[in-house]
Amino acid sequence: MSSRFSTVAQAPIIEVFTVNKACVDDPSPLKVNLSIGAYRTDEGQPWVLPVVKKVEQQIALDNAINHEYLPILGLDVASGAATEMLFGPKHPVIVEGKAFGMQGLSGTGSLRVGAEFLAKIMGYRYFYMSNPTWENHRLVFDMAGFKEGRTYRYWDAANRTLDFDGMLEDLKNAPENSVIILHACAHNPTGMDPSQDQWKEIARVVREKKLFPFFDSAYQGFASGDLDRDAWAVRYFASQGFELFCAQSFAKNFGLYNERIGNLAVVVNDPKLIGNIKSQLTILVRIMYSNPPHHGARIVATILNDPVFFAEWKQCIETMSQRIRDVRKTLREKLEALGTPGSWDHITRQIGMFSYTGLTEAQIKYLAKECHIYLLSSGRVSMCGINTSNVDHVARSMCEAITNVQ
Repeated sequence: MSSRFSTVAQAPIIEVFTVNKACVDDPSPLKVNLSIGAYRTDEGQPWVLPVVKKVEQQIALDNAINHEYLPILGLDVASGAATEMLFGPKHPVIVEGKAFGMQGLSGTGSLRVGAEFLAKIMGYRYFYMSNPTWENHRLVFDMAGFKEGRTYRYWDAANRTLDFDGMLEDLKNAPENSVIILHACAHNPTGMDPSQDQWKEIARVVREKKLFPFFDSAYQGFASGDLDRDAWAVRYFASQGFELFCAQSFAKNFGLYNERIGNLAVVVNDPKLIGNIKSQLTILVRIMYSNPPHHGARIVATILNDPVFFAEWKQCIETMSQRIRDVRKTLREKLEALGTPGSWDHITRQIGMFSYTGLTEAQIKYLAKECHIYLLSSGRVSMCGINTSNVDHVARSMCEAITNVQ
């Protein structure tokens, strides 16, 4: 029987979920999942933050909370606290009322709403993303209506470090009003961030070329354990008078992966324009998903606005960050002790959830087939998948793959 849908083509696979499924389906007791970007304890288990559990219990007992619709731009006490966390309570854009936030559907939804605003309301045509970047950046901005997506150089594969000169050269060649996607910290997938001096030079070029900075902040606090350090780049740009967007995600640093809670922070030079901007954002959200969910927003708002919960949460993000730093150190030491070909100092120079290993596709296939270790074809490793029980297996297998497979 014929169908009107017969012309629909098969969409490309989403690699991270495909690799994750292959690992889940592997019956081997040796299997190690280094693909999915989610925190795991040293026992290899998901971690519900203790402070989140406490707040959820408090919410469940609060008879004043109901299931009515939130406003279209979300829960004000959540977006306001998230924006203040991003910039710091004493930052001029907060003190002078030049910054505001709107609740988004985690980082992805916040990126999409911001991208739609810039493409359809502002009429911006080009966006630039790092090469490599999180694979969803291109899809989100393409679908939002930009005419063309371009890349700027970022990763120096030969030296396994930041290609800073190439990045600056590409930004200098970007047309005026191009939107530049910048990773606020813990660059995904490389884990390699610019230094503060390099950020200052990036800001100089962005100003000189009249580009628009759009930060993606998925790891504030999670990357280094320090909220202020991880927000340094965004705060510096704002302090230099830039108008900007920043998409915040609370999946990693709150462990609220499936609650889809985020924030789109907006900085404008003239606070009188905020009402107009909010009105256009309201229309965009209304036609996309009408209004956001409540539960994750209430958790974030409660923790960020309560000094006791906030202090406990900061201890949680330090715990997660420290475990990842320890894993990086251990893996590097074991690779070097095995005499693994190549230099491995980049593992400890990188920061955050991911490491760009430099492994080839052939080596990655070997790891999956022969060693039951699963990672993306780019060589990106989720450090959270490594623990004291499997780090020897991972190190030996990497050494074996690098030694025997080109």
